[in-house]
Amino acid sequence: MSNNKTMMQYFEWYLPNDGLWWKRCAAKAENLAGLGITEVWLPPAYKGTSQEDVGYGVYDMYDLGEFDQKGTVRTKYGTKEEYLEAIRAFHEMGIRVFADIVLNHRMGGDELEEITAVTDNPENRWEQIGDKQSIRAWSKFTFPGRKGKYSRFTWDHRHFTGTDWDEDSREQGNIYRFTGKHWAPETDPEKGTFDYLMGMNVDMSNPTVVRETKKWLRWYLDTTGVDGLRLDAVKHISFPFYRELLTEIREKEQKELPAVGEYWSGDLGRLLHYLDAVENRMSLFDVALHYNFFNASQAGGSYDLRTILDNTLVRERPENAVTFVDNHDTQHGQSLQSFVDDWFKPLAYALILLRQEGVPCVFYSDYYGNPVRNRPLVPNLGKLIKLRRAYAYGEQADCFESEHLIGWVRRGDEEHEHSGLAVVMSNAEGGTLHMQMGAQFAGESFYDVLGGCPEPVIIDAEGFGDFSCGGGSVSVWVRKEAFEDLVVNE
Repeated sequence: MSNNKTMMQYFEWYLPNDGLWWKRCAAKAENLAGLGITEVWLPPAYKGTSQEDVGYGVYDMYDLGEFDQKGTVRTKYGTKEEYLEAIRAFHEMGIRVFADIVLNHRMGGDELEEITAVTDNPENRWEQIGDKQSIRAWSKFTFPGRKGKYSRFTWDHRHFTGTDWDEDSREQGNIYRFTGKHWAPETDPEKGTFDYLMGMNVDMSNPTVVRETKKWLRWYLDTTGVDGLRLDAVKHISFPFYRELLTEIREKEQKELPAVGEYWSGDLGRLLHYLDAVENRMSLFDVALHYNFFNASQAGGSYDLRTILDNTLVRERPENAVTFVDNHDTQHGQSLQSFVDDWFKPLAYALILLRQEGVPCVFYSDYYGNPVRNRPLVPNLGKLIKLRRAYAYGEQADCFESEHLIGWVRRGDEEHEHSGLAVVMSNAEGGTLHMQMGAQFAGESFYDVLGGCPEPVIIDAEGFGDFSCGGGSVSVWVRKEAFEDLVVNE
């Protein structure tokens, strides 16, 4: 296995509700390992508000598809045993599994409670705009189908700070804060404090809640054997929470337990501030880079490619950056819709897969396509992943001098046979870059493995070559032996 980590988000929003997903995961483990995937991020595995729930409408985190709750035993993806078998299948192939952890909210409560609350301004949660009133909220979670197995803990209004729903008034758009409760001060500053997101907002300042959360996470790790965590909606949870939680769990479990947080902001300053607040105990998805890709794909030839990595996490703190092009939230029809245009996706994937900084995360629908949303797969994405695994090694030298034509080389190393490559991309007319691979390549022929430029490039005595690409496309140039491995023997 190479040292070049490559993650795949192995799900998307519009998967069928047929209960076969965990079986499909197990069946694909060997294929993914052969491709060069070293880590998979699987969807939330616990019971949601219904069988159709994608996993973010969390109801019972101890129910992994084992109990008859919310009208179903299985989740959208299958049963507990099938989930555990999928994890085992990935492990047998040397692939680490990241579990999607959603701690911010609960939904689908079992019983109503009458609660005294005030209304806060939805756009500035520090501003109270309504007097005390009595509301009825679905704040009692008793999990009758589980009957106390694994944990006898039940939830009620004491464990939450607020909600957006009063069963009596049924008015939309209100945010109710329970009396005696306060929003967390250390969250994203949007809307004053972005503590509240949806459903019943979990009160992470309540010691009982924190204790139960730690107990659950240790149970989950011991039960499933997952290797890492994808942490949902971290900007909505008090910043010190994860710093303390990850430190304690790693010590008690004696595990590395890598974690990547979803802090959805294109503002690099906010991402860096959060990493400082959690003392770099996790990585973050590079949302700023995603928006650069999206904007570049929308702007076409008017975008300056020299700036594509500006103000991104992968440039400023690469050791904490998980790079991605799209995910389930950016898909068409979703709340964060910002799907990168098809023409630019090969360029974007080359930028995350073939450079040395960051850990790239490939989106399931980009690799397989998405017939439900009529989206094609990204051409040559499989080749780009294989290129990363086999040949994207060694010193990196950039050629970011032209507004619409950029490139870089990786000069290879002795540990990886035939390694080294050159990348050229354009968002306007095609062109050629004079780049130095290194004198060790003198006289060698390089070929465009993506097929855009049929004629080989011969490296001169000083190690330079003239590498080209077509308009609005990317070319990846590799040595003859690598070309034959990736194309002739495909």
